[in-house]
Amino acid sequence: MTRFSLGKWLLPLYSALALIFLLVPIVYTFVFSFNASVKSNIVWVGFTWDNWLNVCADASVCGAFGTSILVGVTATVAATALGTLMALALSRYKFRARSAVSLLLFLPMATPEIVLGAGLAAQFLSAGVPKGFVTIVIAHTLFCLSFVVVTVKARVASLDPALEEAGRDLYGSSAQVFWRITFPLLLPGITAAALLSFALSFDDFIITRFNNGAVTTFPVYVYTAAARGVPAEANVIASAVFLLAIILVVVSQTTQAARRKRLAKLS
Repeated sequence: MTRFSLGKWLLPLYSALALIFLLVPIVYTFVFSFNASVKSNIVWVGFTWDNWLNVCADASVCGAFGTSILVGVTATVAATALGTLMALALSRYKFRARSAVSLLLFLPMATPEIVLGAGLAAQFLSAGVPKGFVTIVIAHTLFCLSFVVVTVKARVASLDPALEEAGRDLYGSSAQVFWRITFPLLLPGITAAALLSFALSFDDFIITRFNNGAVTTFPVYVYTAAARGVPAEANVIASAVFLLAIILVVVSQTTQAARRKRLAKLS
């Protein structure tokens, strides 16, 4: 006789409901990217391919998207470069206040974005810095820096010091050891940190809203347009970004699985 187990059915049911709850907004965005709307994209009017074929028909949508890409790339490069150097310094060298610096790096991660955004806006105002593209990049860099340091620092901690010692034993200079041994070993962690930094920067609204001035990023554009219904072109861009992320994840997982399979055969 089979016993009825509440836990056996409750967890799959909860997982299915959570997945549906997460996918409903994505499905809505994807479906309404094909809506033949004119002024409002709230009510379904009819199916059309024009939104995908003429995604830049509304120039403001592509302009905001391009701004977000530019801000994300610039902030990612700055945060990744600074964060990698800070992670190496915190992991490899002993200096005064190292523990305090490590603790302070976690504050932006634990601080609500509205507090960080308002604080940065007040600092820019006090310093007389006009809000715009530069202030957004600075704000995003400071916000993403902590995530980069934590990610790269974990990678540094996993490195085998014997590999670098072997390079020095073979008369390699400090620069040669770093670029030929340390950096290639750190590259997966640096890449992961850069991708996380770009995702955080591209998606951010709260910090951007406090420091954007007249510059409009894609999240800010979507927020201001939501009152009359997000334009179908914005749904197209959002759907395309989501599909691109899915493709990258699938390709990455497939490549890693094939690599593990090859290594298993060699061993």
